[in-house]
Amino acid sequence: MWNAAVALDNDERDLLDEFEAGQIAVDLDFASPQEVLRWTLERWGQKVAISTSFQAEGMALLDMAWRLDPGIRVFTVDTGRLPQETYEMIETVRARYGMSIEIYFPDAAQVEAMVRLQGPDLFKKSVPARLRCCNVRKVEPIRRALAGLDAWITGLRRDQWASRANIRKVEIDHDHGGLAKISPLADWTAAEVEEYIQAHDVPVHPLYKQGYTSIGCAPCTRATKAGEDPRAGRWWWETNAPKECGIHCPIETGGFEHEMEAIVHLGAKGPADVGERV
Repeated sequence: MWNAAVALDNDERDLLDEFEAGQIAVDLDFASPQEVLRWTLERWGQKVAISTSFQAEGMALLDMAWRLDPGIRVFTVDTGRLPQETYEMIETVRARYGMSIEIYFPDAAQVEAMVRLQGPDLFKKSVPARLRCCNVRKVEPIRRALAGLDAWITGLRRDQWASRANIRKVEIDHDHGGLAKISPLADWTAAEVEEYIQAHDVPVHPLYKQGYTSIGCAPCTRATKAGEDPRAGRWWWETNAPKECGIHCPIETGGFEHEMEAIVHLGAKGPADVGERV
């Protein structure tokens, strides 16, 4: 079955190779999120952290992991354009779980140069401009957050979007230096996430009550209407563009092309039931 690695010296990294990652992914494919988290925490301890924007999936994982290890590391990115409700959520989590949140910010010089060149709302000018904004405000801070880790935990689910349909619960993240990328909720549905949240009284982001089904930066997110795809509220002014910011769908490694192929493939059929929380 799955064995935790022997504790390593602080200077030695514990990275999976392709064979090991593939075997573990197969072994854990039918495991519960709690089993995946327990294995992950036993293997990497303080060298693994949960990445969250305090939406449903991230909060469910945070609660599960906290019950296994109250010292679990949690990080988030403050892009500088978050809605006030997200800041309130950070304080709610701190009070509820008694934990500190590692908050990463975009590089001020990069933001300054970008805004000086293209304006504060460049993201509405074109898809490339929006992706540049996402890269500066979200992707680069994530890279810094991951630099000291051997693994990270995400709330990705296979039914969220076409480009996420094949994710495994354990993968090697080649886009971020080869560390392990753990997605314990990969085979869960949005309904299962909501059921867990209700059963354990997990804090809920206030914007859900206002009709939001996906929450990112304030100017790039809106509430969705009945019948709309749950991700329709992200970058809603764009047509046939990727509903990704680049964290899980990097342009430079081909993820963007895969996303575009998925959009074209699903264009006639429409996406499945996808709850987006990243």
